[in-house]
Amino acid sequence: MTQAFNGYTQLGHGPRKVLAMNGWFGSADDWQPLVPALDTDAFTYVFFDYRGYGRSRERHGAFTFEEAAEDVLALADQLGWDTFSLIGHSMGGVAIQRVMLAARGRIDRMAGVCAVPACGSRMDETRLAGFRAAVDDVERRAAIIAFSTGNRLAPRFTAHLARESQRQSRAQAFAGYLPHWAASDFSAEVTGNETPVKLFIGEHDPSLTADVMDRTWLAWYPRASIETLANAGHYPMYEVPVALATALENWLKQA
Repeated sequence: MTQAFNGYTQLGHGPRKVLAMNGWFGSADDWQPLVPALDTDAFTYVFFDYRGYGRSRERHGAFTFEEAAEDVLALADQLGWDTFSLIGHSMGGVAIQRVMLAARGRIDRMAGVCAVPACGSRMDETRLAGFRAAVDDVERRAAIIAFSTGNRLAPRFTAHLARESQRQSRAQAFAGYLPHWAASDFSAEVTGNETPVKLFIGEHDPSLTADVMDRTWLAWYPRASIETLANAGHYPMYEVPVALATALENWLKQA
């Protein structure tokens, strides 16, 4: 790997290629709790870091998902992946759709984990301002994480995740991606798309609910379906990692 490419970690040596993209508060390390349950003989996984995040923390850019899509496709070319599947968590749902649009038929299937739809989160200016305040306020980050997991997890955990998010991303990047997943809408570009999609939602996620999925992803992708993960909120990779890994691979093995 050279400095021309984003940072990432790679796992496995199987014929099925999968690239995973994390959420706003995360990094490529978010997927590590799944590792013991993943089938590394059947799959090759790449856990990708956006510019300004994780192993790409010092990489500068415009911090848009169009840019991230270009970075993903450059990495896929470097790895020799002609076709591959995508997993996206939270804002990663927007990111994988941008990759799919740019990839021109190279995407086998997509899995969205509590995934933001192509219309964004449809935040009004007041709510968007509240999220902007989290850029420099780790306690506000922790409060958002607690809300998104149903206010049911140990405060020590949500505080830890908030501190890690601050450590793993540059403030400029964290702020830069926000309007692109919170308030943009490119749903017209994906309507009718035939890529197979599976949406995994947490039963305790208060925002990205089955009703929201029905009105967005399922309305636009004719080959989309939903599965609810029990005992999970917005962060099932931490809350129910083995259940999530199993559900993801059951879906991805259909490719």
